[in-house]
Formats: sequence, structure tokens, C-alpha cells
Amino acid sequence: MIRSLPNSKPYTWSFNLFIIAYFTFLFAPLAVTCILAFNDSNFPSMPWNGFSLDWFTSPGPERVGIFHDDQNLRSIWTSFQTAFYVAILSTVVGTCSAFLFEQEEFPFKKSLYFLMLAPLVIPGVILGISLLLAANTAGTFFEESFGIDVGIFRPSFWLVVLGQFSFITTFVTLVVSARLKKFDNSLEEAAMILGATRLEAIWFVTLRYLRPAVIGAAAVAFLMSFENFNTTLFLVGSEPTLPINLYLQVRDGSTPVINSISLLLISGTSILALFNLYFSKKED
Repeated sequence: MIRSLPNSKPYTWSFNLFIIAYFTFLFAPLAVTCILAFNDSNFPSMPWNGFSLDWFTSPGPERVGIFHDDQNLRSIWTSFQTAFYVAILSTVVGTCSAFLFEQEEFPFKKSLYFLMLAPLVIPGVILGISLLLAANTAGTFFEESFGIDVGIFRPSFWLVVLGQFSFITTFVTLVVSARLKKFDNSLEEAAMILGATRLEAIWFVTLRYLRPAVIGAAAVAFLMSFENFNTTLFLVGSEPTLPINLYLQVRDGSTPVINSISLLLISGTSILALFNLYFSKKED
């Protein structure tokens, strides 16, 4: 749609109708879920039986709100810890990878770049199964060859962190690389001419320029890790993350507490996205 050109009324109506239908399709289910978090019902669905805060604050025993639900609170904390470590590892390694592919020349660079992109096209289920089999094989090898039981090779918290890190790093690399492509290398050269070392030039010039992209990539990595299900399902141990815990609850039958959790997650994600947007604009 070109704003400077006149458009017919049918075209304008069709365009506006498409926009309305598109955003309704995206946000209507989320709005219904948030509303049902306040439904005075024992089931996470319609009909509407009145307003209630029980699914947030009720201590039990008939109804247990999210702020008194130890199982869900533990899973939220586990997801938060997992996302924190994955975001840190992915941001550091992904930023280094962006420098490697954008500013260095080495043999088989293009082949390795496409190999780095492989996790983007591999289904999460296949990736999770492959990581589990690889970890089990490595664990069996160490146990049979050296008599060492390496706990990280069993389904556990750290195996989930490594599993998510293995593909989320790719997203961080792409985000940072996109901004690094626009960087003027003469700024680094000028800093080095004025007496800075290469590391000082990178720290005070290049990374300062990349800061909005790095922070944005870290936020994306955190959110991707927090909500990851497919890969985590095969690697999780005795500490389930929130998506796994919600899946088990929905499968076995749950209460509107899952709606209250969804509302809190939507609110938290929106606040984080707005903060990241504000910070990026401020940096620019």
C-alpha cells in the first residue's frame, strides 16, 4: 500500500479489515486467557461465573492460587534460572561468533557459517532427541572407560541449559551480526592510532556501538529459553521448567491457575519487551 497514491474505497476497506482480522486472530486468545484468570470457576474455560482473585491469592485448601502454589513457583524459578544462564552463555558466545564471522577471514568460513545456521532448520524435537542420545553416549563412555559418573550427561538442569544454549546462540549471533555489518571499522582504526590496543578499541568503541543489539539479543535469548518446550522435554530431569510443568498439568487436568500464570507471563514479557524497546531507542 503506497500512501502517496490514491486508493479506492474497496481497497481501503479490505486493507483495514485485514489488519483488524489479523490482530484479532493474534491477540483474542491471549485476551480470553487473561480474562479467565479472574473467573470464579474450578475449570480453566468458559462459562464466566463471576470475578474472583482466588487463582492468584487463595491459600487453599479448596483453591490454591499461584502465589501459594509451591509446585508452579518452583517451576517458574527453575525456568528463570535456566533462562538466566542460557542468556549469559548465548550472549557471550554469540557476540564472539559475530566478531568471528564478520571481521575475520579463515578457511571454510562460509561452510562453517551455514553449519552454524543448522539449528534454525532442525526441528526442536529432533534436536532434543539428538542431544539426549549424545549425552547418554558420552556418559556411558566415561562410566565404562574411567569409572566416572558425570552427572551433567544425565537429564538434569545443566543438560537443559547446554541443550538450549546449543541453538539459542545462533539467534544471538544473527542479531549481533546484523548490527556489526553496519559498523565502520575506521572507528577502531582511529582509536588504535590514538594509542588504544585492539582489545581497548573493541571494548570502548565496537561493543559500545553494539550495546543495543547485545542487550536485545540477550532479552530474546532469555525469553526463548524461558518458553522453550520441544528441546527441554527430552533433557529435563527432576526439576521441570514452567512449560513442562504446565504441559503436565493440562494433560492431567488443571484449574484456572494456569490462566493466572499465563497472565503473569504475558505481563512480564510485555514489560521486558517495552523496556528493551525503550533502551534501544535511547541508545540510538
